[in-house]
Amino acid sequence: MRIIHLNRETLRLAVPNILSNIAIPLLGMVDTAMMGHLNSEIYMGAVALGSIIFNFVYWGFGFLRMGTTGLTAQAFGRSDRRECAAILGRGAAVAVVGGLLLIVLQVAISAAAFALIPGEADVESWARRYFYIRIYAAPATLLLYAIHGWFLGMQNARYPLILTVLATGANIGFNVLFVLGFGMKSDGVALGTVCAQYLGLAAGVALLVRRYRPWLRRLDWKRVSRLDALQTFFRVNIDIFIRTICLIFSFAFFTSASAAMDSLVLAANQILLQYLSLMAYGVDGFAFAAESLVGRLTGACRPDLLRRAVRRLFGWGLGVGAVFSLAYLFFGDELLRVFTDQPDILATAAPYLHWMVWLPPVGAVAYMWDGVYIGATATRPMRNMMLVATLLVFLPSYYLAVPAMGNDALWLAMLLFMAARGLSLSLLAPRWIFGTAAHSATIA
Repeated sequence: MRIIHLNRETLRLAVPNILSNIAIPLLGMVDTAMMGHLNSEIYMGAVALGSIIFNFVYWGFGFLRMGTTGLTAQAFGRSDRRECAAILGRGAAVAVVGGLLLIVLQVAISAAAFALIPGEADVESWARRYFYIRIYAAPATLLLYAIHGWFLGMQNARYPLILTVLATGANIGFNVLFVLGFGMKSDGVALGTVCAQYLGLAAGVALLVRRYRPWLRRLDWKRVSRLDALQTFFRVNIDIFIRTICLIFSFAFFTSASAAMDSLVLAANQILLQYLSLMAYGVDGFAFAAESLVGRLTGACRPDLLRRAVRRLFGWGLGVGAVFSLAYLFFGDELLRVFTDQPDILATAAPYLHWMVWLPPVGAVAYMWDGVYIGATATRPMRNMMLVATLLVFLPSYYLAVPAMGNDALWLAMLLFMAARGLSLSLLAPRWIFGTAAHSATIA
């Protein structure tokens, strides 16, 4: 892979990921807009509370996507077909067991979740309906995580795009049918998600069989259950799990603190979080490309190309972050009116739009380093720095600022949280990313 090919390879992986990732917050925007145009903010609050619970549940299993990508990419870089197939088997097994456990434990999960994230009585009632319907999508959702991660590790960003567009389009269609056609509320959004996830899973299995049948024939369940490989799989994934739990906790705390203020602040912050989600998924297109490309170059023991690839990846990621920042600066007000036409929510959200300008470039650095560290499977320092950012930056900054700043304190804490992650991972990269790669190349 010559230097001149790095940009081409980056774009080949990143562009489908960007399109795929933008489709995900697009669904959230449609749901938010649909609920925002009903006759009460209760339904938007219900989707907000229900969604944050599933962020806890499903983002907690995000290691199935991220860990599978990094490990598969490194095996692909070594041209180890048997291990590539085995990693898919390990991820699928964990996904099935995890999904079934979530269904079995749904009552306990619901009780704990609503105790930790309370809302107004009507909001919580509708959020519970949302939860008890959507939980049945768990096995399909987790299996799709593993399949998506495996495709990305195999340097195939096109199939995840196909699956995401299919599932998102179906989800929007089902939601419109159930909410506008059948008169359902937030429960219609939940049912639409269940139907779309199983449709996406069926398509994912079909793509696996169509393209990778020779690879799947190498699937050896004795190799899948090999102790040393399982130890590596779970070590990497436990680190990612802890990192993800910290991320989820931060956003859940953000939503809970918003709800504690009042339902209007909760609705306004839920809309503004869509701005952040859209930016994050856009930048994450290059972060996902970093997982695939960094993993491949690490597995192939190419530290020279790794440094060049990381520089180019950051150039693209920061550029996308800057575009979002400028878009929110000039068109933030117009976008706000796309989400809701309720004057009270508009008036509550408008004073906080300036945070949307600062968050994209700061957040882009954190997201890009996450992709690099996951691809290199340098998950321990990533986990540790996330703990520092959550416990020593995010929470203290909020509690110190909230008496004087109110809701602004939440957005300040989020900005400092992103900055702490990006800065700390930048300082550790010479040792954990480039130093480790150079050492592996020397041994090889």
